Amino acid sequence: MSTDFYIVRHAIKEKNIGDVSITAEGVKQAHATASYFKQIHISRIFSSPLNRAKQTAQIIGNAIRIPIIEDARLRERANWGDMPGQTFQEFVEMCDLCTKDRDFSPPIGDSARRAGERLSSFILEISAQYPQESTFIVTHGGLITDFLLNEFSQEELNNKHPNFIIEQSNLVPECSITKIRHDAEGLQFVDFANSTHMHC
Repeated sequence: MSTDFYIVRHAIKEKNIGDVSITAEGVKQAHATASYFKQIHISRIFSSPLNRAKQTAQIIGNAIRIPIIEDARLRERANWGDMPGQTFQEFVEMCDLCTKDRDFSPPIGDSARRAGERLSSFILEISAQYPQESTFIVTHGGLITDFLLNEFSQEELNNKHPNFIIEQSNLVPECSITKIRHDAEGLQFVDFANSTHMHC
C-alpha cells in the first residue's frame, strides 16, 4: 500500500518584493504542466498560500477539474517582503545563511530544518488520511530541498544529483516535478526535479 506525491515548484514569478504573481512565461509553464497531469490520475491538489503557488495550482486544477486546497505548511521558508524594510540583498544573505546552517532561526520565517519538517508532517498526514491515492502539491524550491535534506541520506541525494547539498539552491527549476512515495517502509525518493514535460 503506497501513496504518491507529486511535488511541483511554482512557475516563474515576477522579480519584485511581496506576494508576487507568476509571469506570462510562468503561465505557459503552468499550462504545460497541466497538460502533463491530464494523463495522471490525481485525487487532490494542495498549494502554498503564496500567490505564485496558488496561481500555478489553479491553472493545473482548472485543467484537471480539481479544486485547490491551501495549506500554510507548504509556504516557503521565508518570503521577501515579510520583514518591513528588508532589502533584497539582505533577504538573499539571510536565506544563504539558513541554507548553510540548517538550524539557524532567521528573524522572519523558519530555519531550513523546521521548514522541511512542515512538509514532512503534511505528507505523513495526507498519506494517513488518503492512502493509496495520488496527491499534487504546489510549493517552493527551497522548501522542497529542505524537506529532502531532512528525510534522505547524502548518498540518496547524490544519486539524484552530484553535490546535492552544495548545489541545492539551484537544483529545482520552476514547474519541475519531484515524486515521493510513502509506503510501509517509509518515504521513498522516486524522481527529482523532472522538467522533461516542459520540453515536449
